[in-house]
Amino acid sequence: MGDYIVSARKYRPSTFGTVVGQRALTTTLKNAIANDKLAHAYLFCGPRGVGKTTCARIFAKTINCLHPTAGGEACNECESCRAFNEQRSYNIHELDAASNNSVEDIRSLIDQVRIPPQIGHYKVYIIDEVHMLSQAAFNAFLKTLEEPPHHAIFILATTEKHKILPTILSRCQIYDFNRINVNDIVEYLAEVAQKEHIHAEPEALNVIAQKADGGMRDALSIFDQVVSFTNGNITYRSVIDNLNVLDYEYYFRLTEAILQNRTLDCMLLLNEILSKGFDGGHFITGLSSHFRDLLVSRDASTLPLLEVGASIRERYQAQAQQCTPRFLYRAMKLSNDCDLNYRASKNKRLLVELTLIQLSQLTADPNDTPGDGRSPRPSISSPFTTPQPTPAPAPTANAGPAATPVPPPAPAPARPVPTGTPAPGSQAAPLPPADQHETGRPKIPVVQAGSLGMSIRRKPPTPAKANTAPMAATGNDATGKGYTDYPFDEKALSFCWREFAAQLPKEEAANAARMMNAAPHLKAEDVFEVTVDNDMVRQYMERLSPQIVAYLQQQLHNRRIRMEVRVSEENETVRAYSPVERFQLMSQKNPSLMKLKETFGLELA
Repeated sequence: MGDYIVSARKYRPSTFGTVVGQRALTTTLKNAIANDKLAHAYLFCGPRGVGKTTCARIFAKTINCLHPTAGGEACNECESCRAFNEQRSYNIHELDAASNNSVEDIRSLIDQVRIPPQIGHYKVYIIDEVHMLSQAAFNAFLKTLEEPPHHAIFILATTEKHKILPTILSRCQIYDFNRINVNDIVEYLAEVAQKEHIHAEPEALNVIAQKADGGMRDALSIFDQVVSFTNGNITYRSVIDNLNVLDYEYYFRLTEAILQNRTLDCMLLLNEILSKGFDGGHFITGLSSHFRDLLVSRDASTLPLLEVGASIRERYQAQAQQCTPRFLYRAMKLSNDCDLNYRASKNKRLLVELTLIQLSQLTADPNDTPGDGRSPRPSISSPFTTPQPTPAPAPTANAGPAATPVPPPAPAPARPVPTGTPAPGSQAAPLPPADQHETGRPKIPVVQAGSLGMSIRRKPPTPAKANTAPMAATGNDATGKGYTDYPFDEKALSFCWREFAAQLPKEEAANAARMMNAAPHLKAEDVFEVTVDNDMVRQYMERLSPQIVAYLQQQLHNRRIRMEVRVSEENETVRAYSPVERFQLMSQKNPSLMKLKETFGLELA
């Protein structure tokens, strides 16, 4: 009983060659030792259980080896190697920064650094969880870390690199350790099982590797747990039961029900999963991963992305051929949306059930438009079978007068439309016909009741093209005598002026702002004037004048509109009023506004 050692300690790597999943880093360290190019400080960072502290110990052992091998490994026979293996070496010091994070601890370490090694070449100081050091301890450590004695080497290890000061990072060689992939973990667990004479199914080891999430120490700990549960016979079913992992079988059955549009079976299967104690969020996350695995199983080039056992891989390939890429794209979108909204949902089960209903109707929607990867429609139909309504009986030949169908009204004859009028759907109204010109003044346009709307803000008109030409009358009378030029006021002119400025492209943002500040003023009935600050703006306005005039003629229904531009006088102010100035002018005309502001304590935004 007392001689038992957990697998994470018993099978901890002792050489660079036995480190799993970090081949690039171990090769770099071996080459640095072989070429005698050792740095004075290293930083090993990465997730937990990937070999940071293990590599630090192997590195410290190898650089102090008196007779290293040709492959750059320690000999394990010299006095330094034996002292390290028996944990009595005075050349390697480990410090846990989580519990020794004060300035006094760092000062004690600095005092030890001055003592040279008795056996070997270097004294190595391994500081684990270095991000736990306090700010003062980091500052006290800076000078020694930058210029240590020639016999001292520091190896810092951490899982949270972002918490370390930049001044510390700049003094170290940084090695980023990666998560160990599933295949490497499965191979190593298979070797451990063979050495321990334990029977283990590949699918069971694959589940353990996925549960470890890239950490070899976690994988070995789970392996020991499963060995105790199964008494040395690790099967896929025993691992699923012991680790409370949702079986692949549920996802395969659910996908078959979705493809066959069996909504009720999907809901019953969800109820079975929830009754076994599985969380709905964990289920929907696994469903998203299942659809992703089906997608990568469709093509042989993406099949290596599928990290499952051989038998389950065949099932994925078989079911992937039954799913179209379009279905998988949309299914992943629906399940991912459910995963994002799961935490904020008040009724989590209903959210998952609605997602399953939508998934089961993806391949049964006759009104769906084609297109791979398009977002699915949010509407769903009823999953339950309902009786079809009985159609109404057809009318008989002896039906009374009430049954006689009423013919639709004849459409009104189409009027000729002038060439310059806007397209259908535009805000501009058509010009009146010729018969309204006989009275000598324009008639009020007739507005249908259905076209009236309760809107506070005016809907912006359809943008006019830059090369819009002035409106010209066409039709039977090419001279334009059949149409009326409507009068307009300065308020309507200013509104259309700002509309044109707002439609200018982003490249003309500065000129649009100038147009917003330069308000037009009516000089005559159909002639308006724009005052600008300088001659350069005047030239720009004159170049833009044909487009502005054409736009105003179309919007105001007046083909006689003309525009004049002039530069302001020396004492003339040409700018827009600020909100404060506008309020002051309004309060001068109506003193009650100022009284209202003071009574309620209002402020101008």
